[in-house]
Amino acid sequence: MSVSLKSQTVHGVVWSFIERFSVQIVQFVLGIIIARLLSPDEYGLIGMLAIFISISQVFIDGGFSTALIQRQDRDEVDFSTVFYINLAISFFCYFLLFCGAPLIASFYNQPLLIAITRVYSITLVINSLAAVNKVKLVIALDFKTQSKISFGAACISGLIGALCAWKGLGVWALVIQMFISSLVNVFLSFYYVKWFPSWIFSLSSFNKLFSFGSKLLIASLISNVYTNLYTLVIGKKFSTFSLGLYSRADQFAQFTSSNIAGILSRVSFPILSQIQNDDERLINVYKKYIQMSALIVFPLILGLCGIAKPLILLLLTETWIDCVLLLQILCFSYLWNCVVTVNLNLLNVKGRSDLVLKLEIVKKSIAFIILAISLFFNLVVICIGLVVYSFIALYMNTYYTKKLLNYGFKMQLKELLPYLLLALLIMCEALFFSCYISNSLLSIVISLIVCPVTYIVICYKTRLDAFVELENMIKKSN
Repeated sequence: MSVSLKSQTVHGVVWSFIERFSVQIVQFVLGIIIARLLSPDEYGLIGMLAIFISISQVFIDGGFSTALIQRQDRDEVDFSTVFYINLAISFFCYFLLFCGAPLIASFYNQPLLIAITRVYSITLVINSLAAVNKVKLVIALDFKTQSKISFGAACISGLIGALCAWKGLGVWALVIQMFISSLVNVFLSFYYVKWFPSWIFSLSSFNKLFSFGSKLLIASLISNVYTNLYTLVIGKKFSTFSLGLYSRADQFAQFTSSNIAGILSRVSFPILSQIQNDDERLINVYKKYIQMSALIVFPLILGLCGIAKPLILLLLTETWIDCVLLLQILCFSYLWNCVVTVNLNLLNVKGRSDLVLKLEIVKKSIAFIILAISLFFNLVVICIGLVVYSFIALYMNTYYTKKLLNYGFKMQLKELLPYLLLALLIMCEALFFSCYISNSLLSIVISLIVCPVTYIVICYKTRLDAFVELENMIKKSN
């Protein structure tokens, strides 16, 4: 990796890491406080709306954000055009959800969802106002400003949400928290970026961006429907309590993997776009990315699997004990997130959004079959189905990187295998402490001391490529 790309990557990762994890830590801490004040049923009510909000958000973006980042000849006309498209679609989505709220409530047999849907979905319109500003920050690789915006929104909305939960507002505490988060995000985005749309709308600009973004829109739509379908079917087939358990386990499981995948996606896409015409360089940089993510993600997520029981008991109390096994299984389903994410980025960088769409159609067709079969059983089997699907998704994503760049499944798995085996060792070590130390806090503290030391010592002795790369980066920064 060249010095320029390395410095851009390091700077982007550092600030994106600060943004993601400072926000997540704040949300996590405040979320624990709120979770102790609310019940799984109240979390389940919000979870029931996830699919509708998420799908609406996909339509609002329409793939235009990615199209703006991928194109190197974008101009002010493009930015303004996307702003007005996003805003118009957000109003349309809000109108549909407002009118459809009684149907949603009837589907779940939860009358309270009518009012919740109509208030919660206002955030779609609010969020659309800041979409272009955030794209401009990504293009500029200005993750420092993004961290300020996200951290401010998380702190303010989280504190207000916790206060509302303490005052006994129940599920409305969660709605208010999300509403305030959207407002603060928009305000800070305009405050820092200082970009406002011009009174311009270009049909040619729309067509240019939509030709690329439309395929990503459909791919994202399929992916989001599938992801959020779990909350829909669990809420319908089981209960709000079961959905609350699943939602909380899922939030814990994806805390590390999805956040680092998000960081890697945001940082890698604009950087890889700069070298999109140099295949050899593209693969070398990509290889560094997946190795570095494996070095960090694998031990964190499998370590979480190891300390799942004492962690749940300590943070959420016995009320949530049933989500321990779900959390442990879901950890394995998120293991490959980073690799899958950057694989898709490679296809987008090469301008092959058509392949991304084909992949999503085939993958999600298989995923729907797995879900349909697992629904005949219970929540545990549903989570196991997610693990099976995650490995299938990894294999299929690497199929096209093999065709386009001659870097397929076997080669990538060979690169990642040492990191996986070492992380499994760390997981077993953490599980040992969890099983034989009855005090939850003591078990977690010992695991957090012994496991990282074991991991670092073995990495140092074996001289894993990503560890050596990280070591060199640290030495050069000092």
